[in-house]
Amino acid sequence: MQTVYVDNNATTAIAPEVLEVMQPYFTSEYYNPSSMYSAARTPALAIQAARETVARCLGGINPEQLLFTGSATESNNTALFGTVLANPARRHIITTAVEHPSVLEIGKELARRGHDVTFLPVDRNGELSVDDYVRALRSDTLIVSVMMANNETGVCYPIAQLARLAKETDAGIVVHSDATQAIGKLPVDLESDLQHVDLLSFSGHKIHAPKGVGVLFVRQGTPWRPFILGGHQELGRRAGTENVPYIVGLAKACELAVAGVADEQTRVRGLRDRLQATLEERIPALEINGKAAALRLPNTLNLAVHGIEGEAILYELSRHGICASSGSACTSGTLDPSHVLKAMQVPFTAIHGSVRISLSRYNDEADIERIIEVLPAVVARLRKLSPYWDGKRNCLKI
Repeated sequence: MQTVYVDNNATTAIAPEVLEVMQPYFTSEYYNPSSMYSAARTPALAIQAARETVARCLGGINPEQLLFTGSATESNNTALFGTVLANPARRHIITTAVEHPSVLEIGKELARRGHDVTFLPVDRNGELSVDDYVRALRSDTLIVSVMMANNETGVCYPIAQLARLAKETDAGIVVHSDATQAIGKLPVDLESDLQHVDLLSFSGHKIHAPKGVGVLFVRQGTPWRPFILGGHQELGRRAGTENVPYIVGLAKACELAVAGVADEQTRVRGLRDRLQATLEERIPALEINGKAAALRLPNTLNLAVHGIEGEAILYELSRHGICASSGSACTSGTLDPSHVLKAMQVPFTAIHGSVRISLSRYNDEADIERIIEVLPAVVARLRKLSPYWDGKRNCLKI
């Protein structure tokens, strides 16, 4: 049975070009880049070259503003806790109710520690109110942390505008954005439209690099302290021997991702839109979460299927070789409804029936056809067993 993989917001396949450039650093060039002997110079130079490549991909920034981490989760923790450590006098933090758990849970932890944390709500489209955001900004606001794009719905947020408004309110407010889902799907330029963003995080495994490597951008002059101590690596900002092959792979993946933005915005968006339109036509009582948002990632489709459980849909899809998800891979082990969909006030009859389909450059028309062939039939079968579905009228029971 052919596998159709459409869970790319959770993780992606390693690109062949990425694997190729990584190989020497697993074998012949395995040396510790911090060592003094000449053989270690090759991996040390490879890290520097990778840093310069990623810097070019982010708008031509100074490479020394980048540090490599183990994941976007680590980057987010480092950004937020590092900012709090460096600014003890300010106690107010602004984030949103729909952040990835690696930001949301930090906000909750900081609140438990006595910080005043504002969790901005979203509307039914998953969008923020800029007016609410402006009202939340205060003279003692320390940091604003808003993701560039939501990992579950694909809804995008106006980070350039939010960052500018924060700086106009008080130049001392630090602005962080989790750009994990945006890299390779949206333009990300820290020298132009994102010039007011101080901290930016992302991960390799969302852009066809391996799991286990991430990036944190720290703009020069940002008040921030290292989070992981114990070594001089990354210019003293992140202790621990560098993961050379993964860093090299991440840099190559960034190159490919930036080159592929146009494909995401045209071909991949076209696949997503055709799938969305067909499923809306063939499945009654189906909502698209985030459909009415001003901007949505071109690869992401979040379905609210009324009357049945999303886990049952995913199980049936898996039996047919289709790999999708119900939302964040970091929370899929729980039966609780998605915090993102709860914040969007998705109705009770659909909040447990969410299915996320997220495409990549490796998906094609055949994948879309397979989903169209399987998913409507799966939904119809499961609804026959649902106490919420009226089989005779083919609609929700009132």
